[in-house]
Amino acid sequence: MNVTSSINSERKKSCINCGAELTYEPGTDLITCDYCGHKEVIEQSDQPFQELELNKYMDQMGAQSHSMEITMLHCDNCGANQHVEESYKSLHCVYCTMPLIIEEAYKDDWILPGAVVPFDFKSDKAHQIFKKWVSGLWWAPNNLQKASLSPENTKGLYVPYWTFDAELDAQYEGERGEYYYVTVTRGSGKNKRTTQERRTRWYDASGEISGFVDDTLVKASQQKGGQIPSQIASWNLDHLKTFDTRFLAGYVTEKYTIPLKDGHLDAKEKARDIAANWVRRDIGGDTQRIHRLEMQLSDQTFKHILLPVYISSYKFNGKRYNFYVNGQTGVIHGTRPYSFWKIFLAILAALIVIGGIVYFINTQQ
Repeated sequence: MNVTSSINSERKKSCINCGAELTYEPGTDLITCDYCGHKEVIEQSDQPFQELELNKYMDQMGAQSHSMEITMLHCDNCGANQHVEESYKSLHCVYCTMPLIIEEAYKDDWILPGAVVPFDFKSDKAHQIFKKWVSGLWWAPNNLQKASLSPENTKGLYVPYWTFDAELDAQYEGERGEYYYVTVTRGSGKNKRTTQERRTRWYDASGEISGFVDDTLVKASQQKGGQIPSQIASWNLDHLKTFDTRFLAGYVTEKYTIPLKDGHLDAKEKARDIAANWVRRDIGGDTQRIHRLEMQLSDQTFKHILLPVYISSYKFNGKRYNFYVNGQTGVIHGTRPYSFWKIFLAILAALIVIGGIVYFINTQQ
C-alpha cells in the first residue's frame, strides 16, 4: 500500500456548521469546533493494530511500502523534522523555538503510523503541572514561581517511536550459584571477633528458553539538542488506538530521523537483555553466571507509533528554561535555575554544625 495524499489535507476537517477547523479534544474520541461547539466521533476499528512483517518490509524499503506523503519543515538549528499546519505563515521549532518559514516546506514520505496514544489533557493542565513542579523544587530561587511562561511556545507534540514484536528462542550455558555461610573468627584476645561470611557454590547449568517479546519500544527521533528526557518517556501502550489522522488535528507531529534498520538494531539489543533475564530466571538459584547465549528472533514485526508530549519553556531572570510534560501521564521534567545564596547558606550551616560537633567532642576528652 502506498498512500500518496498529504496528511495535512486529510486531517484538516472543517466544521459542517460554521466551516472552522475541527481539532482533537484530549481525553476523548472526539474532534470539536472551538467556535460553535460541534463535535464528531473518531470511530475506532475493532481490528487489531496492523503489524508489518519486518524482513519483508526491509526488502521493500526502496518502494516505501505502507508509506504516506506529508508536508515537512526541517529545523537547521536542532535537526527536528516537523509537520506543518497549512494555515501558518510562520511557526517556531517545538524543540528550540527557532523560526521556521512555511515557504521552506517540502514533501516527504514516512512509514504510515500503525497506532497512536492520543493526548489525555489540554495544554492548560500542562501549565498547572508546571506550577506545582516549580513549587516543589529544592534550592530554587524564592521568586521562581513568578517565572514567565511562554504560552505561544507551548506545543503538543506527537513523538515517533518504533515498536518491535518477535518470537525469541535462545540456548545458553552458565552456572547456578547457591549461597551458604561459614563462621569466621579473626583477631585474638580482646580483639577477637566472630562473623558469618557468605560463600557461593557453583553448579553447571544449560538449557533453552523461548517466549514472545511484545512491543519493544525504541525511540525514532534524535536531534542535536532538545531531546525528550528519559524521565518522562514512559507511556501505557495498552491505551494505543488505531492510527487516525484526526487525532493529530491541532498538534505538531514529528517525523522519525532514526531509520527503521537502526531502530531494529536497538531492539535486538533490548531483546538480548530480555533473553538474559529469562535465562537467569531459568537457571534459578541465588545468583547466576551466563557464559554463552545464542539468541534467534523469528516472526519479527514492527509498527510506527506516535506518543504525546507537551513541550514548553519559561523565562526567569532573562534566561529561557525548557520543560516537558508527558501528554498521557502528566509526568514532568525540565531544566531549572538554582539559588546561589540558598546553596551557600546551606553549606555554611552544615559547616557550623560540623564545627560545633567537633568542638563538643574535643571539650569532652
